[in-house]
Amino acid sequence: MTAKELKKKFVTFFTDKHHREIPSSSLIPENDSTTLFISAGMHPLVPYLCGQTHPLGRRLVNVQKCLRTGDIEEVGNTHHHTFFEMLGNWSLGDYSKTEMIPWSFEFLTKHLKINPDHLHVTCFAGDQDAPKDNQTAKLWQQLGIPSSRIHFLGKKDNWWEAGSTGPCGPDTEMFVDTSPHKPSVDFDQGCRQQRYVEIWNDVFMSYDKQKDGSYTKLTQQNVDTGMGVERTVAILSGFEDDYLTDIWQPIIQKIEKISGRSYQDPNCQKSMRIIADHIRSAVFVIADGVEPSNKEAGYVLRRLVRRAIVQAKDLGIKNSFIATLAQTVINNKKNYAGDYDFNTKKIKTVLSQEEQKFSSTLDRGLKEIAKLIENKNLSGLNAFNLYQSFGFPLELIQEEANKEKYKLESDFASQFNQARQAHAKLSRTLSSGKFKSGLADDSAIIAKYHTATHLLHSSLRQVLGNHVKQAGSNITAERLRFDFTHPQKLSQPQIDQVQNLVNQKIQSALPVTSKNMPLGKAKKLSPLALFETKYPPVVSVYSIGNFSTEICTGPHVTNTGKLSPVKITKQESSGSGKRRLYAVFQ
Repeated sequence: MTAKELKKKFVTFFTDKHHREIPSSSLIPENDSTTLFISAGMHPLVPYLCGQTHPLGRRLVNVQKCLRTGDIEEVGNTHHHTFFEMLGNWSLGDYSKTEMIPWSFEFLTKHLKINPDHLHVTCFAGDQDAPKDNQTAKLWQQLGIPSSRIHFLGKKDNWWEAGSTGPCGPDTEMFVDTSPHKPSVDFDQGCRQQRYVEIWNDVFMSYDKQKDGSYTKLTQQNVDTGMGVERTVAILSGFEDDYLTDIWQPIIQKIEKISGRSYQDPNCQKSMRIIADHIRSAVFVIADGVEPSNKEAGYVLRRLVRRAIVQAKDLGIKNSFIATLAQTVINNKKNYAGDYDFNTKKIKTVLSQEEQKFSSTLDRGLKEIAKLIENKNLSGLNAFNLYQSFGFPLELIQEEANKEKYKLESDFASQFNQARQAHAKLSRTLSSGKFKSGLADDSAIIAKYHTATHLLHSSLRQVLGNHVKQAGSNITAERLRFDFTHPQKLSQPQIDQVQNLVNQKIQSALPVTSKNMPLGKAKKLSPLALFETKYPPVVSVYSIGNFSTEICTGPHVTNTGKLSPVKITKQESSGSGKRRLYAVFQ
């Protein structure tokens, strides 16, 4: 089964069960300060999981593009990816596990044709916070899954929570036995990653975690599911290697052509997988407005590109190659979620410039290795510093040492790995999509800052002109960041004028109202929608008095009088023809 066929089957299955399809959101979150990228299908739906009414109702389905970089070091094996697509369906206080579990079984066995005898499932084992989930196990047994293939696991495996507070609850995960012809092995003894592969996860968000660590029952109980496209296609195709599927083969084949090497060569597979994964990810990140830099999402993009370049060197690729691979990804865009209108020229230009920039860095890194070897100072810790500074993996550093017949210390690799693990722990905290404070925490201040972005947007258009359009935003509990189209730096009088206008509207205590309406009508009503974004057929339109009208999904206050005065603290460039403002409440 191809990726396109899988996605169509999934969406059709749930639309036939009265779900409404919603579009994939941008990889860059707008109202979530705790993650650099959207890393799960539920992230864009946080307001609705917390009780806000969705304009399309309480049953939703989509294919969401996601990016996870917390375990970037694992990319290179058969199943890890940074960019991936997630199939998901949601009940926003509508149906429960009694409907979801039979649907899961039906879709897996009837529509994906998975032999039910090859399915294993896990359920929550229970603890002091919540009881053992016998109801879920009983539902699976009623569908024909014997108790020998139902496994009870603890919070680490079968409890989903976004962070220290907010909606959470037990889940049930479905696994496929990829080697049913072999003698059975113990499911619980570390064999799940190799033998039993997770294909789907149903989360039953029935609890609300409090700041003191206690749990209360949620008023609105939700269902949130997730199925990774790449892994599922591989399972259905009978592959133990995701990179053998139609999703990856066009890119792998292009790498083979450029390098003159074969993917069948075990010595080439890891490098080819890393290159394919990282360049595909880079294309989608750039398409959503990010450019390489030394901070936040731009730093992640830079790291992906440079890591791919180092791997290309290992394959013997000497000439520029990234733009060619980017074109291969773009040519395959029909297989991905959303109506992508890639700016091919921009994507290839950004990647080519980054590749050219890193060429000299790569050479400097090689010289640094040579200097450390000459001074007999190539330790594991110094090797990790090289890795951090120049993107050199351990294997490349060891190879350079071997070329010079330099004998490394016996604990060289362990020193390197200890330093890498410490960094990875920090990296996961910063960029893997983990919430710092949970879904519900800080919601009031986020709603205030989000409402302020509407005022800022309209004020900028009034002061600078109607060419100003939002180009992105990011909100934390401490400040707002707003990107917009404008060709030059704002003068201080212009900043003062914008700030004064925003504060006038706050002082005026304007009502904030919303209406759900067909998309066509909404676009005629609001000039401030992000028209390059794909919207669902029915949208929410938020109006602030007669000053601002926008198509929007974020949280809002009910009156601007609830906001404190705003102070614009900083401006900077946000790319060609774009500016960025930071602002705080005084």
